Amino acid sequence: MGYMLRSVLLLGLLTGLFLFVGNLIAGKAGMTIALVLAGIMNFLAYWFSDKIVLAMYGAREIDYEEAPRLHRMVEELAQRAGMPKPKVYLIPMEQPNAFATGRGPSKGAVAVTAGILNLLDEEELKGVLAHEIGHIKNRDVLVATMAATIAGAISYLVNMFQWMLLLGGSREEGENQNPLSIVGSLLLIIITPIIATIIQLAISRSREYMADETGARLTGNPLALARALEKIHNYVYQIPANVNQGTAHLFIENPLSGHGIWELFSTHPSTEKRIGRLKELARQMGVYAF
Repeated sequence: MGYMLRSVLLLGLLTGLFLFVGNLIAGKAGMTIALVLAGIMNFLAYWFSDKIVLAMYGAREIDYEEAPRLHRMVEELAQRAGMPKPKVYLIPMEQPNAFATGRGPSKGAVAVTAGILNLLDEEELKGVLAHEIGHIKNRDVLVATMAATIAGAISYLVNMFQWMLLLGGSREEGENQNPLSIVGSLLLIIITPIIATIIQLAISRSREYMADETGARLTGNPLALARALEKIHNYVYQIPANVNQGTAHLFIENPLSGHGIWELFSTHPSTEKRIGRLKELARQMGVYAF
């Protein structure tokens, strides 16, 4: 519940930033234009992104006969989550990884790489699948789309303001333009998109924590997911993969994730923090062996 509340608060903060900056830069008319443009782009992404991303990575749907063990795990976990069984896809990629996509529980898909099937044991793989089913159950694609829409609208507003300054502001005001006003405008152009991006990525990280917890509770074994994350993290940097940065947030482990201050600009929390939280959850659930 804490992760859900955090996502709501971050979305509220992002919306507040949009309203403040939008009214300051372009008034209600400019805000409406920016929001509509961002909304159209992300509406299309929401409806078609699952097909696009699966095709991007050459994922193919696999039937029950080809991978009965995998299908049984997905079906069992979906039943525990109280949702329809997602479609199952295989990605021809040696890097161990996985992602979920789809607009919601009735339109979900789970995709795993060939590498992850070779790396993990059954309990660890079940933990990863439960994490991805957690994303579908929690409607994370919808939340991510809402955040992207608002952040995109902020970006449009800043671009509009930038062009206004270039095309008309300095010429009209000439020498009477206040230097402090110029500095303030430049800071607004530079800092606002950065703040919006940090908030958007914080929402993504919060959803990762939430999917970890949801998945751990579905299996009843947080430590299996912790072991899986540790293995994947160790291998993902050793086995390069051609991953588009715009879709990196979908994967259970992001090969572009950073540490320290750079974690602010990562779509995922650090693996160490995720494992630490899973171990704490295991202690709360009375599971002690690692």
